Amino acid sequence: MPPSTLLITGASRGIGAAVARRAAERGFDIVVNYARDANAAEAVAADVRALGRQALTVQADVADEAAVRAMFARVDAEMPPLAGLVNNAGIVGMKSRLDEMDVARWRLLLDTNVLGSLLCAQLALRRMSTRHGGQGGAIVNLSSMAATLGSPAMYVDYAATKGAIDSFTIGLARELAGEGVRVNAVRPGIIDTDIHAASGEPNRAQTSASMIPMGRPGSADEVAAAIVWLLSDEASYTTGAIIDVSGGR
Repeated sequence: MPPSTLLITGASRGIGAAVARRAAERGFDIVVNYARDANAAEAVAADVRALGRQALTVQADVADEAAVRAMFARVDAEMPPLAGLVNNAGIVGMKSRLDEMDVARWRLLLDTNVLGSLLCAQLALRRMSTRHGGQGGAIVNLSSMAATLGSPAMYVDYAATKGAIDSFTIGLARELAGEGVRVNAVRPGIIDTDIHAASGEPNRAQTSASMIPMGRPGSADEVAAAIVWLLSDEASYTTGAIIDVSGGR
């Protein structure tokens, strides 16, 4: 494939890092976005370069509009044309009931999980859409099975942000369908990554195995496989889809 760039938000660990490695194997040059852990981001970039692809690490909190705009400017200046975006960056709060939460927590979740994804998608489509002179591309949003299950007594606010991502995916897919840009989402279930520590349950992936029909948590690479397929030409007639990667849950 000709040189083309994939920007992955939150790519220094977990699902984002797995996508970076798998997409590099498929021929993408990779932008490894991260919020805090520069060393982890550089390790992912080193793996990408070892596969013969270009890699750029860029620090930007997706909740910070100025930082996100500066990140896209660096991509324009330093990488081949943008061909894909994976809106992977997201956060979760501590396990709580709604009546135990505060508004500051909700604003942070909305700014990161929803507004950050909208802004990154907007800036990406301005580069990829044929309406803006682009050559087309693909966007994959990270939703969650929480959007369908609601996550009662855990984090209904997080579930609500992922419900918003589902609606956004469907609407944007239809908006861009005639402009060469496909938009899809993946809804992971319980995946063995360190996001669970942020909710105060670092061992949740293992202790929740009995809740999963397949009897085990998923891996970051299993989610990445679905994401990279949606980015590929093999999914050329797929847009507005939401794929559950949840072990049947």
